[in-house]
Amino acid sequence: MNEIKNKERREFLAKAAVAGVAIGAGTNLFGAANKPNIACKGWAAFDESGELKPWRFERRAVGDDDILIEVMATSICHSDIHTKLGHWGKQIYPQVPGHEIVGLVREVGKNVKNFKICDRAGVGCMVDNTDIATAGSEEQYSPNTIFTYGHPYPKEPTGISQGGYSDYFVVNSHFAIHIPNELSWDEAAPLMCAGITTYSPIMKYMKQGDNVAIIGIGGLGHLGIKIAIAKGAKVTAFTTTESKIKDIESWGAKAVLVRSSDDLAPFRAKFDFALSTIPYEFEMEPYIAMVKPFGSFTLVGMPINFSQKTQTLNLASTKVNLNASIIGGMKETAEMAEFCAKAGVRPNIVKITGEQINQAWRDVVAKRARYRFVIDPKSF
Repeated sequence: MNEIKNKERREFLAKAAVAGVAIGAGTNLFGAANKPNIACKGWAAFDESGELKPWRFERRAVGDDDILIEVMATSICHSDIHTKLGHWGKQIYPQVPGHEIVGLVREVGKNVKNFKICDRAGVGCMVDNTDIATAGSEEQYSPNTIFTYGHPYPKEPTGISQGGYSDYFVVNSHFAIHIPNELSWDEAAPLMCAGITTYSPIMKYMKQGDNVAIIGIGGLGHLGIKIAIAKGAKVTAFTTTESKIKDIESWGAKAVLVRSSDDLAPFRAKFDFALSTIPYEFEMEPYIAMVKPFGSFTLVGMPINFSQKTQTLNLASTKVNLNASIIGGMKETAEMAEFCAKAGVRPNIVKITGEQINQAWRDVVAKRARYRFVIDPKSF
């Protein structure tokens, strides 16, 4: 991996030299004199149809606290689909999805101390904060945080943040992490949302030796299994898709095929912790009942309108701590990436081109993804 990194650095420096560009902190590869916007190619939604099309657009010029990333891989999250279909509220279009982004740093602002040219960088669900001094260590809960796409963002020429289905990306350097050399681009991209979304509640509510239930085995769920096992849990995975059983067992978990709530009854009060990644509303009570009294049940799958129903009497009788979680802070995200790199936790991915994005979205909705689609930006 170090050889790859050094080769990438040499190739970049050679290209820059031919172009007569000076490389250094604060340089602008696209015209240092007047700091023009960054011309980008990507795939965008233009309405709630769910069909994406190629789009040429501009990102803001690199600011004093920003870095410019040449995107090497970007992956598909179910959140991209929910958002663009308007499941979580009306959107502004055109809008580029994608919040699992990794690539090479090509430019750094003059105030940036944590990155240099040709560093390997990753970006997840956050890109900026209007009052970073007050954001704390869990920036995802700050009311001033700017999320990666569809968020009102006056700095951007389009007026909203535009996501990572793109060849270049500009981000406040605080909201990027260093990608460990052990991870390939394709392996690293899904960690930027799916990885941290499952890692964070596992770290909060699980301890080594616990019996853990992972519910819903897609992009998030399959990483939840791998992270929980790597952290020392005994994992049982619950899926409605029979063709996933062999995969689940190959990762070291026990697999349970769920056809009805009767299939859950044998597991009543068996688990210390349960993590649900199901991205739609579902009947929660039989799943909650699988958790031991005073254990935790965490929702990370976000349904349409962010709405999920359960009976308060069920919670009272089971004494289960029901909660929900979104991603993690930047410090924890960096910790997660290092852990996955060292522990051998890798996503199962399918590499696709830009032209294949729309079919991939349909496959995600139909539960055919195995298990994260990673897009090659060089195909844009």
